[in-house]
Amino acid sequence: MISLFGNWASPLKKFPLSLVLSVLLPTLGINNSVIAAERIHASYSALDFAISVNSLENYAKTGVIDKELATYQQYLSPTQLAELKRILRTPVKVSPVVVAQFLHTPQGEFLLRRLAQVIQDKPSQPQPKFDALRSALISASAEPEGLTLLNLLRKYPTRILDIDLAHSLGIAAELEKLVHETSQAIATVTKKSDIEATITQAATKFAKLPDLRRPGKFKLQTKTLKLFDATRGRLLLTDIYLPNLKSPAPVIVISHGLGTDSSNFQYLATHLASHGFAVAVPTHPGSNTQQLRSLLNKQAGEAAQPNEFRDRPLDVKYILDQLEKNNQSGSQFKGRLNLQQVGVFGQSLGGYTALALAGAKINFEQLQQDCQPQALQSTWNMSLLLQCRALTLDNNNPGQEDNLQDSRVKAAIAVNPITSSIFGKAGLSQVRIPVMVVGSSDDTVAPALYEQILPFSWLANSHKYLVMLVGATHFSAIGNGNIANQPTGLHSQVIGDHPAQARQYINALSLPFFQTHVVNATQYTPYLNATYAKAISTQPLSLSLVKSLSINELIQALNADLKAGKATNKASSNSIVNFGFWMLDIGVALLHVMIFL
Repeated sequence: MISLFGNWASPLKKFPLSLVLSVLLPTLGINNSVIAAERIHASYSALDFAISVNSLENYAKTGVIDKELATYQQYLSPTQLAELKRILRTPVKVSPVVVAQFLHTPQGEFLLRRLAQVIQDKPSQPQPKFDALRSALISASAEPEGLTLLNLLRKYPTRILDIDLAHSLGIAAELEKLVHETSQAIATVTKKSDIEATITQAATKFAKLPDLRRPGKFKLQTKTLKLFDATRGRLLLTDIYLPNLKSPAPVIVISHGLGTDSSNFQYLATHLASHGFAVAVPTHPGSNTQQLRSLLNKQAGEAAQPNEFRDRPLDVKYILDQLEKNNQSGSQFKGRLNLQQVGVFGQSLGGYTALALAGAKINFEQLQQDCQPQALQSTWNMSLLLQCRALTLDNNNPGQEDNLQDSRVKAAIAVNPITSSIFGKAGLSQVRIPVMVVGSSDDTVAPALYEQILPFSWLANSHKYLVMLVGATHFSAIGNGNIANQPTGLHSQVIGDHPAQARQYINALSLPFFQTHVVNATQYTPYLNATYAKAISTQPLSLSLVKSLSINELIQALNADLKAGKATNKASSNSIVNFGFWMLDIGVALLHVMIFL
């Protein structure tokens, strides 16, 4: 008997896709079928299992185990029974319109297809299982108590829900492997960070050094430039934060992620500018909030066109070119910018952008390998769906060199970047400048193990840093944007717990990194180590930093079995907080019912 309940309490319980939440969407029709699932049935080899939905509902609402469920009670521990009850009743308060919109995106349909594979086809079924599952999810979300597993079963348009148990066990094993390996990798980073902190602790007295989490002494002025690259037809609205320095200010460019814009990183731009950096924050027109709004309103086919993999780095190059021209001959800056000292910060797709500018090359060979239909059918790495879109760049321009590096960029920070296939080991090994990679333990959009931790080991340069935000999600580092520009209405359920703490860490680490590796201010070097990370780390969202992590160390960690109770990452009791990953929870809950009964 396979047990998944204990391992499912993990840092990967959140699935904060920005596509999940939106406002002001057109009303969609909802199918309220009079047919509903009454029994769950499955067979495996010579074994046959069945239980009524009424039995499950009675247990979920009253805690009473009736005769039917008692038949299978011997296979379930008290902890597993309690987890089953929680999953059956845990609601997700989300508009059925939002659910419908999400389930018609490529990401939503990908999840639907994976989950629909566990349902047996029936000739008598009134509609295909893929459509039936989507219809049931939309209908269940319209219930007063919200979307729950029980509501989903009640809305599924067939009286008997037949489960393919063999396929269910396969998916359960995939999910368990993802959770287990990620936990081991994060535990390895945390342990190594503790060791590095012990080595450097005696030589560092942070109480006597300035607190870099506080604003700096420089006042700043802000302006928005309207730059138009006629060659590519790109209007680049770029926010500029300019400190009142007497000498030319070093420049930092911040690249936002998919579905956000320049306003989401005002907090970081303001912090860096107050410490003497000029900061440029463009809005990338092909992958910003407007593009996501168009996707959700069915005016666009995807959240970002494949050309964004080239256009985003080219946006930054163009902006730097224009800043150089204005700095030399224009009246806006009058020599106030030092464009020989440039750093780049990026989050998510912006993290990819930062690494491309740092010298990482698009790896079409790796993409061809990882994007085969068979490979995609077995992955739960949602970011791979986006990375695979880059293949069309090579198809449209075979043999074209994709070296998007900019020699003006002296250092780069990539937060929650996508890297594993778009760059791969060959692409990332081309980076020669200092790099900081930041991952989040609860990131199920760009999973930390595959997209940050393992790729960090591929970086060949000596000045590199891996930071883990333990307890953060893919969206924790994103700041509050302009409300009018936010079609997805990012809020606490999507962002996760304690985003202010995550942003404070970003401020505190970005500043010494850029001061050290862009400005060459050696007095900031003591901040770039595990001791400093440990000194500012507080619960419930903790911080780890390492300067090295080899592939051999990771292999050893992934091959080792974690001792019971040793996992370093704790899931919150209400960790099923948004629709996307709750869909996986629905699938796993169904697997639990059939595996244990």
